[in-house]
Amino acid sequence: MGTESESMLQLAADAFQSNNFDLAADIYECQLACLGDPGGRQELMVMRADALAFGGKFTEAFDAYRQASETERLRPIHLTNLIEYLSSSIGEQGAGGDGRHETPRKGGQVGAAAAGRPTGGGAAGFGYEDFSCRICLSFLFEPVTLPCGHCFCKKCLERERKEKELPVMCKECGDGSRVAGVQSYRVDVVLSNLLAKWFPTLHQAGRLRREGNALYAERKVEAALDKYNRATLIAPMDHILFSNRSQIHSSLRHYEKALRDAEMACRLMPHWSKVWQTNASYICYIYVIIIPGLSPERNQHKGFLSLPADNLKLIFISHCFDKLSTVLRCCVCLLVPPPRLFYEPVTTPCGHTFCLRCLERCLDHNPKCPLCKEELSEYLVQRPYCKTVLTENLISKYLPSELIERQKIHQEEMAELSNLNKNVPIFVCTMAFPTVPCPLHIFEPCYRLMIRRCIETGTNSFGMCLGDNLKGFADYGCLLEIGDVKFFSDGRSVVNTVGMRRFKVVQHSERDGYNMADIEYLEDVKVEGLAERELHTLHDAVYDQALVWVNSLKAEQKDRIEGHFGPMPQKDSELQQSPNGPSWCWWLLAVLPLEGRAQLPFLALTSLKDRLSGIRKVLLFMAHSRHRGH
Repeated sequence: MGTESESMLQLAADAFQSNNFDLAADIYECQLACLGDPGGRQELMVMRADALAFGGKFTEAFDAYRQASETERLRPIHLTNLIEYLSSSIGEQGAGGDGRHETPRKGGQVGAAAAGRPTGGGAAGFGYEDFSCRICLSFLFEPVTLPCGHCFCKKCLERERKEKELPVMCKECGDGSRVAGVQSYRVDVVLSNLLAKWFPTLHQAGRLRREGNALYAERKVEAALDKYNRATLIAPMDHILFSNRSQIHSSLRHYEKALRDAEMACRLMPHWSKVWQTNASYICYIYVIIIPGLSPERNQHKGFLSLPADNLKLIFISHCFDKLSTVLRCCVCLLVPPPRLFYEPVTTPCGHTFCLRCLERCLDHNPKCPLCKEELSEYLVQRPYCKTVLTENLISKYLPSELIERQKIHQEEMAELSNLNKNVPIFVCTMAFPTVPCPLHIFEPCYRLMIRRCIETGTNSFGMCLGDNLKGFADYGCLLEIGDVKFFSDGRSVVNTVGMRRFKVVQHSERDGYNMADIEYLEDVKVEGLAERELHTLHDAVYDQALVWVNSLKAEQKDRIEGHFGPMPQKDSELQQSPNGPSWCWWLLAVLPLEGRAQLPFLALTSLKDRLSGIRKVLLFMAHSRHRGH
């Protein structure tokens, strides 16, 4: 008999898995008629109720759940399949699903609502989605901007960190690397002030909710209820207030009120599954267990099974933003005429917001927050900084004309800085030559700014000139191209560059503490016929002479030179192909023990013949000096 019963139960389970819920319900009903064990009966009755619910027979299903509760008090876990079914039904309705459902599994976690604290869940459907936290999906309260640029409620982040063993990850971008290093969450001052100023009622509701949660945790349930009652009066469209107050009512055994609040939360957020998972356990538990005489068909509770398809929303009050631009101004460039809106806003770990470029320029001089003077050395290493997404979106959406004007100013600045003939940035330091590597240690604030601007404009180039006591810098130089930049925590950086083109300075100028110049590029004059053949002969002779000198160096010297500049280049097959001439000439000039003043004339020459002749004279002088030394 036992074997036959087990076979029938297996058949019912197979039917359930195959979505043949009517057959499964019939088999369970037949087995119930033959079973006398009360414990076993309750389990079978719940299975039959699950099959009826998944078959769409809700009236019979609720009767079956109720009968099972009369045998022995049901626990919330017995309603897991029903809750999952209802949640998936609503989710598929909102997503345009085909109405088919995955077969549930027995068991599972009891919802947070049954665990004994008010729960928040849902989508920010009260008309202020732009200002919602993506964890609780309610209005942002005490907003914190993470290093990745996304904003969440401070308490939500603290709860996530406390409840999860794994490191907190951003709910927007999934970035955990930047977020993991955050030691404490600091409120974003600009956003917090903005939200409190323009949405005082919602801000007040958020504060009451936090106070209510604290009272509930201290088991001061009546006081917590009072806070939530006041909050729902001033924010009647916030689903979390109703969801959490439902839990409080349930704790006080106000089951009818708990049911009404749970249904209101579902009405406000009908297409978000989490609000169902949070509240369906209350609703089902009250229907089936707490209020056995209450039928789901009663008019006052029909909303549970037939909720509206569209979210209830408030129309956003756009006139709140008439003076918003006065709030969203950077305190660093505020005094620069005209007063400027935030452009690419970034928020520091201490919670203060600045324009990206304003902050970078401040950190060039001092690795501390311009407002509160908190140390930001570690923040400096995180380059590139992530923009504060919410602040940037608010400006883009509600202040489009001001943003366009701000973008226009920035684009004009970038266009001016992108010209590699006029106002070219000049690094006054040492000699640089075409094709030759030139690594630089950047530590002065003016040059930090200069390098950053070269990267931002996309030119990745600047001029290198030797210093001059009278003019400031020499009349000839070499354009360098940035390869990569390594930043240090104190703001210093190492920039790897390589020489590209020679130039002559036409006009000197200055900008923001560093030198600039209008320049003309230099190219070697090409020769033909007999002059070209003589040039080849001279080139080969000087190249061989250069090899003799290089090979005469001590092994230690040669290794040091090659480690810095690389090995000596080979002869070029076409001498006049490059406008700068053969690359080995420049490599040799860079490694020869000559002062900058002696090297500079070679940079100005546009005759390859004259350059080779000059190099030959230097090599002959070096050879004679060596012989005299011996």
